[in-house]
Amino acid sequence: MSHFSQIKTQIRNLPALESALSDLSVNWKSGPLPVRGYQGQTRNAELVIAQENGYDLGFSWNGSEYELVADTEFWQQAWSVERFLQKVTQRYAYHTVVNTTTSQGFQVTEQAQNADGSIRLVVQRWRA
Repeated sequence: MSHFSQIKTQIRNLPALESALSDLSVNWKSGPLPVRGYQGQTRNAELVIAQENGYDLGFSWNGSEYELVADTEFWQQAWSVERFLQKVTQRYAYHTVVNTTTSQGFQVTEQAQNADGSIRLVVQRWRA
């Protein structure tokens, strides 16, 4: 019986996910690598976060998005699963917006962290 949970996300861009995790000071390894679970079970993932307790978590491509794969019984992160995904998703969205707007010729001219934790970005494109 598998103890792995596969939690859907809206994450589709691996470099933006890697940047988001780095922003949050989460140590990750690029895969494919096995995610270690209960009784030696493993699942392959494109990105793996090792935990000190020997049970990993990872992000695995399901054909349309990266799912969080983990044995949540052995979750050992600074935040709950839900809060972890909220933080990762926010930083992922930030990097996606910045990368997309930069590729379209925009520059971030203003950035502020609001009291509610949201991020306000102002982008601008100069035309000659």
